[in-house]
Amino acid sequence: MENDDIITLTTGDGQEVDFVEIAGIAYKGNFYAILQPVELLEGMDDDEALVFKVTRGRNGEDSFEIELDDDIVDGVFEEYNRLLDEQE
Repeated sequence: MENDDIITLTTGDGQEVDFVEIAGIAYKGNFYAILQPVELLEGMDDDEALVFKVTRGRNGEDSFEIELDDDIVDGVFEEYNRLLDEQE
């Protein structure tokens, strides 16, 4: 794993969490990142990943917000799996 694939996000309480970027997916006019924590988070299995909505701020930096809408999360993973199937 290269350091370029590591994204460090800061939680609301200031804790930094490192993630590996699995994929970036365009879905319904928005861009989403599928991220897997480097160190397992409480309540997660080692094969699970999270979906974050990515937006570009005024300063040009990307902002990551965890996606909580189950329909969007499911759609992002479906699109990811469809793209994987096309590559095979």
